[in-house]
Amino acid sequence: MLDVALKLLKEINSHSYKAYIVGGFVRDYLLGIESKDIDITTNATPKQLKEIFEDSCLPNEEYGSVIIEKNGVRFEITTFRKEIEYDNNRRPVEIKYIDDLETDLIRRDFIINTICMDSCGNIIDLLDGRTDLDNKLIRTVGNASSKFLEDSLRILRAIRFATILDFDLDLELKEAILEHKHLIKNLSYQRKKSELDKIFTSSYRKKGIELLLELEIDKELEIPNLSLVLNTNVSSSIGVWSILDVKDLYPFNKNEMELIEDINNALNLNNMDPMSLYKYGLYVNSVAGNIKGQDIKNITESYNALVIKSRDEIDIDSFGIMNLLHKSPGKYLKDIYDDIEREILYRRLKNSREMIENYIINKYKGVDLE
Repeated sequence: MLDVALKLLKEINSHSYKAYIVGGFVRDYLLGIESKDIDITTNATPKQLKEIFEDSCLPNEEYGSVIIEKNGVRFEITTFRKEIEYDNNRRPVEIKYIDDLETDLIRRDFIINTICMDSCGNIIDLLDGRTDLDNKLIRTVGNASSKFLEDSLRILRAIRFATILDFDLDLELKEAILEHKHLIKNLSYQRKKSELDKIFTSSYRKKGIELLLELEIDKELEIPNLSLVLNTNVSSSIGVWSILDVKDLYPFNKNEMELIEDINNALNLNNMDPMSLYKYGLYVNSVAGNIKGQDIKNITESYNALVIKSRDEIDIDSFGIMNLLHKSPGKYLKDIYDDIEREILYRRLKNSREMIENYIINKYKGVDLE
């Protein structure tokens, strides 16, 4: 991936333009962390980039950034710029293309995200970001208050980087967060959820949650149950969201919503019970058990020991039951299925056609069934 990016830089350089990899990829490269996103900055304008790369595209929502795909890798290339003014503490109203890399870097959020790499793989560190990497410190580029007033999402990004990198927040940055955290309320719930998902899935999620509580950002995020998460061993974002109980406020897709509801139901059950495992599956019971501090290994072993894991595995179908009882379809089919399902799961009935037919005949033959 890096080789493809360096070739891309050389291609831009060959047309007499400057170009560098910038931001998260270089930061992670220096930290020995694998990264899949590569951002490139250049003094070539979008129009000039489109002349170099005819198959590039310019998304309307990302004015000034060109998307180029090379060898199956997607690159976002942004022209050096100054951002003149911000609207609603979030987006720049006006940008001005410039020819100076350092001026472009000054507009960015955190010093650790300003380190660049040229087409030869050389590190360009104009704002001394490597010192912050060595000190494991998150600092803004310039005045922290000004940065948060420009874009309030940077407050959550600061906590996210401190969490996933296990870094500390600079004192000035912390003070600025306390002063401007109310601006978080102006962010969309989708933006907030996106940042929180990254915090909740981090190996250092506990640190991130403690920061959110210490800075009282949980109140601005409207997640009052956040302190409850610290008392659990939850290790998945969907598990955290289940505890937070904000599905009527934050945007969840259909699958996330169903998982949250199932986990909340499974929290009230024995997560090693055959019926609970059968009904909700291994993942839901593992998350619920994880929240309650149970050993996931035991839950997994109980799940693997199930006689059946779905109704399709029962050794008789609806037509077999109807033929056996000489009856037409009706509600009774579900009742019988529920019955034999439970008997098989608790090993009171063997999952064989002959045994199941004998059970049905002995219990239901001649019974008035609806």
